[in-house]
Amino acid sequence: MEQRAHSPVLLKETLQLLCPKADGVYCDGTVGGGGHASAILQMSSPAGVLYGCDRDGDELERTARRLGEEFRERCHFQHGNYSQIEILFPGVRFDGVLLDLGCSSMQLDQSQRGFSFLGDGPLDMRMDSSDPVKAESVINEYSAEQLADIFYYYGGERESRRLARAIVEERVLRRFVSTRQLADFIEAKMPRRGQKIHPATRIFQALRIETNREFEHLQEALEKLPPLIKSGGRLAVITFHSGEDRIVKVFGRACARDYVFEGNVDIPELRKERAPIFKIITRRPVEAAEEEVKVNPRARSARLRVYEKI
Repeated sequence: MEQRAHSPVLLKETLQLLCPKADGVYCDGTVGGGGHASAILQMSSPAGVLYGCDRDGDELERTARRLGEEFRERCHFQHGNYSQIEILFPGVRFDGVLLDLGCSSMQLDQSQRGFSFLGDGPLDMRMDSSDPVKAESVINEYSAEQLADIFYYYGGERESRRLARAIVEERVLRRFVSTRQLADFIEAKMPRRGQKIHPATRIFQALRIETNREFEHLQEALEKLPPLIKSGGRLAVITFHSGEDRIVKVFGRACARDYVFEGNVDIPELRKERAPIFKIITRRPVEAAEEEVKVNPRARSARLRVYEKI
């Protein structure tokens, strides 16, 4: 399948809020096709430096080669998870950090990666091909209860329990090994009934999130990033899932408070004073304009939140 051109989502808005400067040090924790990284390097010229990483080693290699030819010693790349930035780039502190979550259009277009059912391919879905767990293992080895929770919490599937039971029953007869096999089975169990969205769409999203432990890595990264960002530096996060956006929003609100509390309930009498860590720059998430959505439909679900280190 021919790959679509890479279109960085919310590019103009991200640059306006991240505010790259000529001598700044920046990190793109999800380099992908390099759209945001290239723009940050251009805006921070002539001396700005960018450190970038990505879980997808193949895509990162292509992007690093291209940007290296253009920006030379101003960019540095490492293959790895953005939740390990402090290990990938030890001792570096940043004027800005960008995380553009989800999967890229290039990954979706490669049927052998198994992210999409538009073309038939193996049930892989790993962003990092060296990770041990594939989506095939999740769909064939998780219990019905585990699958139902994944489908519901990560995919918003209301029929999650019925579908999970049907999958467990079916895999006794034959193992699920391909994207089309699974998508066709889901459609047979949950017919479209006039809906435009294929019933497997939410399930594939949920499997991808579970296979790559996306929510866990996001939470881990947010907890580690504050000391890595300089005072006045900014953290920008682009999400495509309501669960991701909720994690980022809760993190930002907690970091903007002048107190902390133990447990899950905020009891005023038990608060302990603490200086705020971040200032909230975007009270409401920034969304893509209609013009961008028309050109790049993927931008429809994008939400950008930005925080400034105090």
